[in-house]
Amino acid sequence: MSKITFIGAGSTVFAKNVLGDCMFVPALAGFEFALFDIDEQRLRDSENMLNNLKQNYKSNVTIKSYTDRKEALRGAKYVINAIQVGGYKPSTVIDFEIPKKYGLRQTIADTIGIGGIFRSLRTIPVMLDFAKDMEEVCPDALFLNYTNPMAALTGAMLRFTNIKTVGLCHSVQICTEHLFKDLGMDHEGIEEKIAGINHMAWLLEVKRDGKDLYPEIKRRAKERQKTKHHDMVRYELMDKFGYYVTESSEHNAEYHPYFIKRNYPELIDRFNIPLDEYPRRCVEQIERWETMREDMVNNSQLSHTRSHEYGSRILEAMETNIPFKFGGNVLNTGRLISNLPENACVEVPCVVDRSGIMPTYVGDLPEQLAALNRTNINTQLLTIEAAMTGKREAVYQAALLDPHTAAELSMDDIIAMCDELIEAHGDWLPQFANQKAIVK
Repeated sequence: MSKITFIGAGSTVFAKNVLGDCMFVPALAGFEFALFDIDEQRLRDSENMLNNLKQNYKSNVTIKSYTDRKEALRGAKYVINAIQVGGYKPSTVIDFEIPKKYGLRQTIADTIGIGGIFRSLRTIPVMLDFAKDMEEVCPDALFLNYTNPMAALTGAMLRFTNIKTVGLCHSVQICTEHLFKDLGMDHEGIEEKIAGINHMAWLLEVKRDGKDLYPEIKRRAKERQKTKHHDMVRYELMDKFGYYVTESSEHNAEYHPYFIKRNYPELIDRFNIPLDEYPRRCVEQIERWETMREDMVNNSQLSHTRSHEYGSRILEAMETNIPFKFGGNVLNTGRLISNLPENACVEVPCVVDRSGIMPTYVGDLPEQLAALNRTNINTQLLTIEAAMTGKREAVYQAALLDPHTAAELSMDDIIAMCDELIEAHGDWLPQFANQKAIVK
C-alpha cells in the first residue's frame, strides 16, 4: 500500500485541507494516510476528523495514527511537513516579548526578522532529524514542506540532506486574485509571471490577451491609498519599487527597514500596520478551537471542498503523469534567478509530473527587486549557517544583517538581545547553550 505521511498532523484544520484534498484525487485511492504528531490528543482529533471525511465521501484511503515517527515514515512515498517547534508558548511569546524590551516590534515573526531567525534555529535541527529517519526508511520519498520560515528550512533540507524537497506556500496562487478583488478588477483570463523568494516573490508580469494590466493596477492602487485599508504596505512598495509582492502587508512590514520605526511612530497608523498580529491570531485560534473541535472532530456530517493548496495537485501529477504548474521553493541551482545567489532558496514557477519537480528558468529580476530579495537572503543564509555550525557569532551576524533589526538597534543591543533569546529558549536551542555570551 502506498503511503502519504503527514508530520504535524495535530494541525487539524491544515490536515483537513491537504489530506481532505487528497481524498478527492482518484489516483490516490487506496493510499494510507499516516499521521504523526507529538501531541497525542490533537493527533486523535485529526484521525477522527479524517475518518469522518472518509465515511462521508466513501473514500477508500486508510487513516492510521502513529506515535513512533520512524514507523510513520517507513515506506512513505510522500511526506508532508506542517510542524511548529516550540509552539505559541513558550517560543512565539519569547520571540515577541524579548525583542519588545529592546524597542524592536514585529507583526508575524515567522520568516526573517529576529523572530524568523529563532524559529529557524529551533526548527532546522528537528527537520534534519526527519531527514535522517527518511534516509533510512523512505529515502526516495518527496518531502513537501509547508512549515515557515520557508526559505531557510527548505534551503537547509536541500543543501544538507539527500531528501527530495520542495517548499509550498499559498501566497503565490492567491496573490493576483486578492489584488484584483481589492481593486475591483476582473481576474478572469489573466496571464501572470511570479518569481523571487518566499513571501517576497514579485508579480513580474500580469496581462490579459497580451495587454499589460500594470498601468491600470497602479492607477487604482494610488486611489486606494487615499483611504486606510489592509494592504497599504504592499501598495507603497509597488509605488516605490514598481512591482506587487506576493505576501501580505503585515508580513512585508517587517521584511524591510521602512515601516516599523521607533522614531517615526506615525508610520504604524499611516500604513495600518498590525503590530503583534501573530500572537493575537494564536490566542484567537486557541480560544476558538474548542468550538471548532466540535464542528470538525465530532461532526459525522463534516464536508470538504478541495482547497487552493498545491499539495494534492502535485501528488496527482506525479501519480498520473499529467503535468501541473505551481510556484515552488527550490534551491537556486544553475541560477534559476540569475541575479540571486546560487545557494539561496528561491520561489519560481515549477512543473511536476511522474519524473519529478522541474523548476523553470527565470533569468534576471529587475535589479531593485533582486536587491530587496538579497537583503532577506543574507539573513537566511547566515541563519542556516548558525543552525548547521552551532556558532553564536553566526546567530549574531544573521541578526545584524536583518533589515528591520539593523535599522532599529545598535550592534551591542542586537547581540545582547540574541544572547537573551538563546537563554530564554533554553532546551529549544541546546546547540548554543554552552557558549559564552559576548555581551552581559
